[in-house]
Formats: sequence, C-alpha cells, structure tokens
Amino acid sequence: MTGRDESSTGLYFIALIPGKELRDRVRAVKERMKAVYNAGHALKSPAHITLQMPFRWNSREEPVIIAALEKLALGERSFKTGLNGFGCFPQRVIFIKIENHEAIRSLHGRLKKVLKGDLGFPGTEIMNDVQPHITVATRDLTKDAFREAWPAIQHEEFRGSFEVNSLFLLKHNGKSWDIYKEFPFRADG
Repeated sequence: MTGRDESSTGLYFIALIPGKELRDRVRAVKERMKAVYNAGHALKSPAHITLQMPFRWNSREEPVIIAALEKLALGERSFKTGLNGFGCFPQRVIFIKIENHEAIRSLHGRLKKVLKGDLGFPGTEIMNDVQPHITVATRDLTKDAFREAWPAIQHEEFRGSFEVNSLFLLKHNGKSWDIYKEFPFRADG
C-alpha cells in the first residue's frame, strides 16, 4: 500500500486540537499530574482529542496522506464542543470529559472511510470507535498514584469550549509529538 511499504517511516496520529488558551489550561493540569503524581507522559503531546491512533507512514509519501486529509477537511463544517469535568479509564488514565460526542463520532466515521478507502489502511489499524476525551495522565500513572489522584481530581471543575474547525496531523519527533499540519474545514460564507 502506498505510504507504508518502505523503511523511511514516520510515526503520526490524527486529532482535534483546541486553541492555545485552552491547550495552556490543559497543560497546567498535566504539569500538576507530573509534579504531584510523577505522571508526565501526557506532556509529550499537546491537548487533543484522538481521531486516529498512532500509525507508521513512509515520510516520502506524506503528500498522499496530506492530500487525503485536505480533501476530507474541505468537506467538513465547523462545530463547537465543550469540556466539562474529569473522567477516567481505571486504573491508569485520567482525562477531561468532552461534550458533543456525536459530532466528533460522525467526523471520525468519515475519517475512517478515507483511511480505509483512499489510503488503504488495514481495518486492524483503524480505530473502530472514538471515545472523545483529553488525556491529562496516562501510561506512567501507577495504579497506586491513580488511586490517590482520581479521588483528588474527580470532582474538580474544568470547563471550556472550542470551535472545531480543523483536523490536525501530528508527527513524533523521537521524543514527543509535534503539530505537523493543520487541515482547516471549509469556510462557510
């Protein structure tokens, strides 16, 4: 399949990313998780809602995936989504809850068709479903730290919202994830 058959691969994922002010607020929560619970893995990526888990792609074939994501984005309309409080996937993940799952799930469904049909992703590499959330602690949050952190944060207030008007391709730089390319939705008007 194009983009996946050579040794010069990069590691990528596809996400929705809030604006800087909201990203900074989320980063402050992630930094607290690192300082208090020694869980800093979530700091390796900007605040985001994952639409497609990490995948390998031939770096020389980036134009193929970029063109497919541009085409998808140009057919999308912006929508607003909200953030409201904290949730968890016991016993290792704490996240900020997302409102308006339906719009995100609908977008994810259209992305899946592009990944499978236009880009030839095997079905096993495509996220079947999306559980919209913004992770603040994961992987390096030990079970003991989770048992301490979750009761401390579960009733805290965290509210915000942002206009979802772009898809983002992120690329791993060897240590962390960078926002590599933004794909704006069509401009209505």
